Amino acid sequence: MRRSCTDTKGCCTRSFSPPRRTSRLWRTSRPERRISCWWHTPSVEVEAAPSRRFLGTHLHPDNIPASFNEKKTKILVIFRNPKDTLVSFYHFSNNNPVLPSESWDSFYSNFMSGDVAWGSYFDHALAWEKRMVDPNVMIVTYEELKQDLSDGIRQISSFFGYTLTEAQVLQISDGSTFSAMKQSSANSHEALGDVIFRKGEVGDWKNHFTPEQSREMDAAFNKQLAGTRLGAKLNYQRHCQ
Repeated sequence: MRRSCTDTKGCCTRSFSPPRRTSRLWRTSRPERRISCWWHTPSVEVEAAPSRRFLGTHLHPDNIPASFNEKKTKILVIFRNPKDTLVSFYHFSNNNPVLPSESWDSFYSNFMSGDVAWGSYFDHALAWEKRMVDPNVMIVTYEELKQDLSDGIRQISSFFGYTLTEAQVLQISDGSTFSAMKQSSANSHEALGDVIFRKGEVGDWKNHFTPEQSREMDAAFNKQLAGTRLGAKLNYQRHCQ
């Protein structure tokens, strides 16, 4: 990822291209399936960057450093409905040159058992659900942003303490649509651009799930997240049934 900076009168976002090292990033519950790959080591440039700094991570909330809580670091969490998450993850894994390809049925089974990189979707969801009462944690869904991106930008900027003009909201919105990010992905994500930005649609799971798989995911969601605040926010009935 190349270094870039966009300023909108007080709102500055930065991404850095720090030195790289080999990192055991792709983890599953089975050690023999772990894959060593190149990834960024951000500590040097992150420490040198002026506050306020924005970092991205896939870490489980239990693995986020305790200092984040102690210093009341603002955390924005993006969730997507589990069916479309599975489909997106399947294509990402199969199109990623450092990962082995799997059949749909095999990947589906591994996802449902949590035997994929970063573990179980539902473990992550339940852990973040407990943090929803924290005023320093904001959870938004991919589907909400797809429905009204401008409103999402207003809420997110307010959460981080920024006040944007409508012109700034429009500018950010225009550059944050899926089509705009896909078009510029060769610059922002280099060789992985086409891997990361595929369709970006809500409901693509219908082109992949069998009726039995859909019912199994429904049962898992009802068991794990139905009746929770995050479960309600995901609007499962609308997007997954």
